[in-house]
Amino acid sequence: MDKRQLGNSDLQLSPIGFGAWAIGGGDWAFSWGPQDDNDSIAAIHKAIDLGINWIDTAAIYGLGHSEEVVGKAIKSASQKPYVFTKCAMVWDEKREITNSLKQIRREVEDSLRRLQVDAIDLYQIHWPKPDEDLEEGWTTMADLQREGKVRWIGVSNFSVSQMERAAKIAPITSNQPPYSMINRSVEAEILPYCQKNNIGVINYAPMHSGMLTGAMSKERVAAFPEDDFRRRAKNYQEPQLSRNLAIADFLKSIASRHNVTAGVIAIAWTLHHRAITAAIVGGRNAKQVEGVAPTLDFRLSEAEFNEINSFLNTNS
Repeated sequence: MDKRQLGNSDLQLSPIGFGAWAIGGGDWAFSWGPQDDNDSIAAIHKAIDLGINWIDTAAIYGLGHSEEVVGKAIKSASQKPYVFTKCAMVWDEKREITNSLKQIRREVEDSLRRLQVDAIDLYQIHWPKPDEDLEEGWTTMADLQREGKVRWIGVSNFSVSQMERAAKIAPITSNQPPYSMINRSVEAEILPYCQKNNIGVINYAPMHSGMLTGAMSKERVAAFPEDDFRRRAKNYQEPQLSRNLAIADFLKSIASRHNVTAGVIAIAWTLHHRAITAAIVGGRNAKQVEGVAPTLDFRLSEAEFNEINSFLNTNS
């Protein structure tokens, strides 16, 4: 397996990392519905055993619960992975979520406690909101790095202009944007900027939150739990839903040539972009992790990559 260096850091990443959003469980604003913690821990252990060497979570996932589960899982894992988490989305006793860049110092202490680690390998600002507090927030991030509470600092969902502002204060190790066949908005400016400035990119939602796994259907979408955020997501509504399921069906035809899933093809397509360091891939149980594990080694040929792009261009 080829490992890739993340930006200006000493982190050598497996091509995919374990994404811990869904394992935050249900009953919060951006939930994926109910989740069994034992399944989550088994998924993390399977990922590590298969060679995935980093986990990406966030304080907001399950309002702290995802970090707690990750902390438990790595305590009993066969080896310790890199642990990445994010800050700047906070909640109150009513479980109401707001964006804040003024509580990062408190947030990092809470994350360290939940994760049961002495230092966070990559600490990221989840969203650059409110924009006017960006410089204050990034200054705090740089301070935490100097103090050794976090090893490297990154951003998520930042525009080029926001990265330029942050970079005047301290170097950015990585950016974490959404990137998939369905959401290609970062291709025009953000990915080229990161590539030019040695900013690593770990993209999230390469399968667009399950849409491109090959296992999604209109019936499954209709049966989502009430607290699954995807019920309200535009790409899970018509007419986008039918178009996106058609893309997944097309990916199955390519996947069948290699005895892998459509999801593996979707992930490999994002990894084909030279600016992408590695992709974040969620897993809610060990079986799901096994299904995407081929992406650790699988790569699309240029001909297949072009074949996919031709289909996307005619079905956009």
